[in-house]
Formats: sequence, C-alpha cells, structure tokens
Amino acid sequence: MAQLMLAGKEDTMNILFINGSPNENGNTAKVAAELLKNQTYETLNLVDYRINAYGQDLPGDQLDAVLGKIEKADVLVIGSPVYWHNICGSVRNVLDRFYGKVSQGSLSGKKLFFVFQGAAPETWMLDAGEFTMKRFAALYGLTYMGMAKNAKEAGTLASSL
Repeated sequence: MAQLMLAGKEDTMNILFINGSPNENGNTAKVAAELLKNQTYETLNLVDYRINAYGQDLPGDQLDAVLGKIEKADVLVIGSPVYWHNICGSVRNVLDRFYGKVSQGSLSGKKLFFVFQGAAPETWMLDAGEFTMKRFAALYGLTYMGMAKNAKEAGTLASSL
C-alpha cells in the first residue's frame, strides 16, 4: 500500500489494479504500471478467478473474493484490452455481475481509473468503453478519474492519484 504524507500525518491508500487481460504482464499491465508508478498496489488478474456469467449459479464462483478486494480498496484501476471493439469479456462479466448483488452507491468515496488499450482502436470503440466505465462509476458511487490509452496518458493521469 502506498504511504502518503498529508499534513504531517501518515495515511494508507489501498490501490487495486483489476487486470482483465489474459496476458498478466502485457500491454494493459504496462499502462497500469505507468499510471501507478511510485505507488504500491495489488494486482488482481481476472484470469486467475472463476467468475460465472450473470444468471449462472454454478459451483466454484469466486466473485465474492473479487468483491471483497474491491470493498477494501480506496482506488480501483480497471484495465482492459480492446477486444471485439469493446471492453474484454472478463471485465464485462464482472461489471454485469454487480447488477443485483452490489447496492447502488455502495462504493462511494472510492476513485476509479480506467486503462483501455489496444493495437489500433477506433475513437468510437474507446468512447464506448469510457461511457461504460463512467456509467458504472455513477451507478456505484465511484469518482471516475479518467481513462488512459497509453503510457503517456497514464503518466499524466497519475497526478490525479
């Protein structure tokens, strides 16, 4: 956890990077690392969790473990590669599963950053992904801090941490 000095007082900020990429050390993680440079953070790779699709009631679902980590975080960084013109399935699945399980406004006081990168996404694809994140933040009370599509944007956005 990052140690912050505020007015002579030590404060702890819990930062959680939720990586939707199946490549744990790929471009999504690299852009997030630039955003979180000089910060201590935990990475949650969605590929390591079994999260059933919305409406499924199958044994072994690990959504509650993911939600537990989200609940403890002060700052969320959700990272997704651009797949099929939109947010990747693992991130979309987590967002879908919030419906009916997580109370609206219950993440109030937390910040949300979005890392959304791809080889050659078109503007409309990036806009659609950001719209989804802004809407998600608004529904659950998160303060949406912005989107980084590359390391340069992540470095600029880092000042908002």
